[in-house]
Amino acid sequence: MKWAAMLRGINLGKRQLKSAELKAVVESMGFTAVKTILASGNVVFEAGDAEPEALERDLHAALEKATGLKSDVYVRNRADLEKLVEANPFPKEAEERPSFLVVSFHRESPDQAAIDKLLESYDGPERMVILGRELFTDFPDGQGRSNLIPAMQKAKLSHANTGRNWNTVLKLLAAVRA
Repeated sequence: MKWAAMLRGINLGKRQLKSAELKAVVESMGFTAVKTILASGNVVFEAGDAEPEALERDLHAALEKATGLKSDVYVRNRADLEKLVEANPFPKEAEERPSFLVVSFHRESPDQAAIDKLLESYDGPERMVILGRELFTDFPDGQGRSNLIPAMQKAKLSHANTGRNWNTVLKLLAAVRA
């Protein structure tokens, strides 16, 4: 089975990891058909019918051992990504401005009540929808100009997760299908 792994916070500030290093670590674990996607900590590989939690734990440990880098790892298989793409609550936005639609990958479903409470007191243009373990956020004016992320941090909604824009999600899906 092919898997996509997304590392949190890679190539931001001092958290640097070259794609070749990431590929080498994943190959050293015995996984095959390893391919990195972009330079932001995305890798696709063949790992059979592994348990996702074990893959996340083992990838984290192997990366830390080989590079000293501690990064949360989130894995999804082809079926997971296909369901996510099919269920996208913002199809028009994904087509018109895919880099402004962000999917945050979590280990568990985000807290809907906490998101609702935040959005009641927040008057920005962003919209958020939880689907399973993923949080879709539409940033109509882009993330750089948004006040939503600081508001989420202030409301303590920043559970461990990693975000990818829609373009990257589609590239990951194409890679696990290849």
